[in-house]
Amino acid sequence: MNRILSAAFLSVICTGVISRVQAQGCVALRGNGPATCTITHPDEDRSDKWIFSMGARYFKSYKHFKGAEEQKERVLNGTEVINHQTAIDLTLTRLINSRWSVMLDVPLLANTRSSLYEHGLVNGVNNYNQRHSMHSYGMGDMRIAVYRWLLDPEKHKKGNIQAGLGIKFATGDYDYQDYWYNVGPNGTKQLRTVDQSIQLGDGGTGLTAELNLYQYFSRHFGVYGNFYYLSNPREQNGVRTYRETLTPALANEAICSVPDQYMARAGVNYMTKGFSAALGARLEGIPVNDLIGGSGDFRRPGYVISLEPNVSYAFKKMNVFAGVPVALRRDRTQSNTDKARSTPTNKVNGDAAFADYVINVGFSVRFR
Repeated sequence: MNRILSAAFLSVICTGVISRVQAQGCVALRGNGPATCTITHPDEDRSDKWIFSMGARYFKSYKHFKGAEEQKERVLNGTEVINHQTAIDLTLTRLINSRWSVMLDVPLLANTRSSLYEHGLVNGVNNYNQRHSMHSYGMGDMRIAVYRWLLDPEKHKKGNIQAGLGIKFATGDYDYQDYWYNVGPNGTKQLRTVDQSIQLGDGGTGLTAELNLYQYFSRHFGVYGNFYYLSNPREQNGVRTYRETLTPALANEAICSVPDQYMARAGVNYMTKGFSAALGARLEGIPVNDLIGGSGDFRRPGYVISLEPNVSYAFKKMNVFAGVPVALRRDRTQSNTDKARSTPTNKVNGDAAFADYVINVGFSVRFR
C-alpha cells in the first residue's frame, strides 16, 4: 500500500510542475522551473538511485490582455500576435539517500511567432497587412538543483516538506535571430532579433528556491503543493528589441530585461491502484520588480491563475502523466517602463497575448 500511495503522489506532484516554459505566450516564462519528478517519496524502492523524466508541452497564445481586460478586437480585426510554443524537458535526478537528491534539467524548445507589427515597417510607416512568421529552435536554459526532505522520512511517512536550491545557467540563446520582412530599404527583409517571448533563454544566471510538500489523509485522498521562485540579478542582457523603431515613445524598451519568475500550485488528489487524479489551482508569472537587481528595460510582467486537472498512472518503475492547466484569469500588469510613460490622466499599460490552456504530457522511469 505504501508503494502504491507513494507512486501515486510522486506522479501527481510531478504532473504539471514541468510546465514553466513560456507557459503564457508573450509573458515569457521559460523552461527553468522545477522539472519533472524532482520529488521522490521516501517509501520508493531504495535500490533505485536514478530517475529519468521526459515531459512535453504545447500551447497556442493569441488572446491579448491589457491588465486583466481582454482586447477582443485584436482577434476580430486579425491583428493578434500568435505564438505556437512546444518544449521537451529532459530531466535526470540522482537519489543520494532517503533525504538528499540532485537534479539536472535540460529543456529543448521550438517556437513560432506570427505577427503584423514586426513586419512591413518601411521608412517609418507600418503597413499592417504584412503578416509573417519567425521561428526559434534549440536548447533553453539548463538548471541544476539540490533537494532535501526537511522532516525525517522514517517518522513522517504520511506527509513531508522538501526544500530545493538551484542555479539556472544562461545556456539558451537569448539573441536568436530570424528575418523581419519588408523592413529594409525598398521593402527588403533583415535578419533581426526575434521577440523576447520566443527567445530560447533570458541571458541571466539565476538562483532558484523551491518548496514541495504532500500530506496523506487516507489511503485514497491527499493534498499537494509546489512553490518556486527564480531570481535573476542581471537587469538587462543587451539584446535589442527594435521596439523603438515602432514609435519614439518606446525608446525606454529598446533593450531586453532579464526578469524573475515565480510559480505556486496546490490541490487535492484521489489515488487508487496506481491511478491518480488531481485538481488544483496554479499561479505563475513574471513580477514587475525583481528581488535582486534592477527591473528596467523591456519586459512583459503579468500572471495567470489556472484550474489544473491532472491524471497519472504508475506501474512497475514507470509513471505516465497528463495535465491541462486552463486559464481562469490573465493579467498583463504595468511594467516600470509603462509607469514611466504614464501621466496622471493617461495610464499606459502594454499588452500581451496569453494561451487559453497548456497541454502537458510525459513519463518518468526509475532505475539503479
